[in-house]
Amino acid sequence: MKKILTLIVAVAIAMGAMAYDNPKREFRGAWLHVIGQTQWQNKTTAQAKQYIVDQFDKLQRAGCNAVIFQVRPTADAVYKSDLEPWSAWLTGRRGKAPNPEWDPMEFAVSEAHKRGMEFHAWLNPYRVTSSAKEVLPASHQSNKTPERFFRYNGQILFDPAYQENRDFICRVVSDILDRYDVDAIHIDDYFYPYPAPGKAIPDDASYRKFGNGMPRNDWRRHNVDLLIEQMHRTIKEKKPWVRFGVSPFGIWRNRKSDPRGSESSGLQNYDDLYADVLLWAKNGWIDYLAPQLYWNLDTQAAPSRKLVKWWNDNASGVDVYIGQDVKRTMDMPDPQGGKRDELDTKVKLSRQLPNVGGNIWWHGYWVTGNYKGAADQLATKYQNTLALPPVYEGPGKGPRQVGKVSMVSENGDDFLSWPAADRPRRQSADDIVRYVVYEFLPGEKQDLENSQAIVAVTPFNKVRIGKSEKGVTYAVTALDRLNRESAPIFLYVK
Repeated sequence: MKKILTLIVAVAIAMGAMAYDNPKREFRGAWLHVIGQTQWQNKTTAQAKQYIVDQFDKLQRAGCNAVIFQVRPTADAVYKSDLEPWSAWLTGRRGKAPNPEWDPMEFAVSEAHKRGMEFHAWLNPYRVTSSAKEVLPASHQSNKTPERFFRYNGQILFDPAYQENRDFICRVVSDILDRYDVDAIHIDDYFYPYPAPGKAIPDDASYRKFGNGMPRNDWRRHNVDLLIEQMHRTIKEKKPWVRFGVSPFGIWRNRKSDPRGSESSGLQNYDDLYADVLLWAKNGWIDYLAPQLYWNLDTQAAPSRKLVKWWNDNASGVDVYIGQDVKRTMDMPDPQGGKRDELDTKVKLSRQLPNVGGNIWWHGYWVTGNYKGAADQLATKYQNTLALPPVYEGPGKGPRQVGKVSMVSENGDDFLSWPAADRPRRQSADDIVRYVVYEFLPGEKQDLENSQAIVAVTPFNKVRIGKSEKGVTYAVTALDRLNRESAPIFLYVK
């Protein structure tokens, strides 16, 4: 009887492992926003650095492989910039430098890369202020050239109609690319402002100046199209391996507005924010879409169970990563699936759809705070194996193989070691930026597609493996800036 019970338990464990057998390639991101987060203002430089380390450590333990870090919330900078002032969300006052001064983006990029994680620099393109209370200095562009800005619902925003504004936003992007080793430029869902009841966007003057007889709604969409196209061109001319991602509101159009739309009845990107995100995908101006499907699975106006399938079917081949609201996901059961929360269903849906390549968790602080056990579930079940981010198309041929892999012993521990990749003066898409280490037990098939075999994703050329065991085989591959993987080099432990 004991043997039978043992067998039953073993089968159950095996079936559980199969049910949550995670893919080798998956985008597992988390948004870390600065706007509205007053804890940054209350920290010393040393405390702020430790806070970033702590947040990144917790995201890594939860299985995340990318961080989307807000660096420009309101035409300001969470980094050293000659173009825009220090962010008040960082220091408590716009233009006030941290003391002692440091560069949060530089530090965050380094910390993400140390952990084998991607760093996506998150910008809000048009927003200048977040509330009516903020007073901008006389030297601010909105005071020097007020015609290029408008006020709406208590906020100041760049008027998307002006080429000077598009040029300036792209200068900010170009400056970031010149000075920081980011993996992507990421913008969120704020294009023309979200509509406020009874308030019209005050762009009559710019429409008279630039409208050229176009219907106003088409003209507004065209203005945003021009920015997206120019941002794409700026990124690809500067660093063609850097991705351009957009995280739009979760509804493009409702079906009642357009037969191509989704089964929903909420606010629409196309009609209300003047953002034709499907056009951007179709024209190849963006590399990935991260629609914010923050609703519950069966929310009547916007059921994410249906919307995730709609985005899968309508993204014109660009990568789709689903923006998931952690709190709503953990607060609501899924009666259809018989689950106490929606996490299991949402993860499985994302993995069943061919054009969905992963998830981004909103917000990252709910993950790092382990809201209702979300981080525990990610770490032990849904993201309990290491995953490589998806491969992106781009120039070059991919990385070369690593050199000979050796076993070295230090202080009673064994390490795998291999020659470090050269760091050329000029960056290219083929540069080796990370290594992947696989471990295969005696008799195990040496399958590099087996996610459970990955034991490390690291920028370093040395990995601690504890005490090596006879008969184990290790493999080491290299990843380039587009996440292309080299052929493996094997080491058999005799």
